[in-house]
Amino acid sequence: MASLQLVVFDMAGTTVRDQHEVEACFAQAAAATGLRATAARILAAQGQAKRFVFEALWREQLGGGVRLSVLEAQVDESYHAFRRILEAYYRTAAVVPTAGCLELLAFLRGRGVRVALTTGFYRAVTDLLLHRLGWDAGLDTQYRGTAHSFIDLSVASDEVAAGRPAPLMIQKAMQVFGITDPQSVYNVGDTPSDLESGRRAGCARSLGVVNGTHTRQQLAACPNDGLFASLAELHQHLQAELVPA
Repeated sequence: MASLQLVVFDMAGTTVRDQHEVEACFAQAAAATGLRATAARILAAQGQAKRFVFEALWREQLGGGVRLSVLEAQVDESYHAFRRILEAYYRTAAVVPTAGCLELLAFLRGRGVRVALTTGFYRAVTDLLLHRLGWDAGLDTQYRGTAHSFIDLSVASDEVAAGRPAPLMIQKAMQVFGITDPQSVYNVGDTPSDLESGRRAGCARSLGVVNGTHTRQQLAACPNDGLFASLAELHQHLQAELVPA
C-alpha cells in the first residue's frame, strides 16, 4: 500500500456530533410538504445529498408517470422547507465535535497527512457548521486550508456533479492535493453511503465509526475495511500504524 497522504472524513455523525437531528429535520420537512417518508427510509439515505433523496422519495410516491414539472415542484418545496428547518436548527443548537475528533485530526496533520471534510450537506449549511465550530479559520475562498488551519479542505455535495455514494467528493479532494493514487487515501464515515463512496473511489481503506447515525450491526452489513467505536478508537489504531515503534 502507498504511504498515507490523505484522510477524508464525513461531517455530521462522524466529525460533528449528530444524535439523529438531521433525520428529524428531514422528517419535519417531509411531513410539512406531504411527502411520506418512514424513519427507516430516512436513515437509509443519510450521507447522501439531501435534494437527491427528496427527488428519489417523491418519484416513489408519485410514480413513474409523473410529469417532470410536477416532480420538480414537489422536490423544490420539500427541499426548501428542509433547508429552512435545518439552517434554523444549526444557528441555535449546540454544534460540537465527536469524541476524539479534535485529537485525531491534529495528530494526522502533525504527521503530514492531509485532512479533508466531505458532506451530504450543501455549501451554505456546511459553512454554518464550520463557522460554529471555528473550523473555517484560515480557509481560503476555495475552502482550502493552510499550515495554521484546523483542516486542509472542505467539500460540499453541491460542489460536485453527484453526491454520495458517488466518489466525486473524495476524487475532488485528491485532485486539489495532486494525489493520483487512491491507495494513499483513507475514507471515514458513519453511513453506508459514506463507506460505499470510499469503495467506489478505490481508497486503501473505507472505515466506519458506529457512534454516529448507524449502529455497528447496521454498518457491518456494508462492505468496509474496519469499524470503530469512535474517532478516539480510530486514533489509537492509526497511531499504532503510523508512528514507528
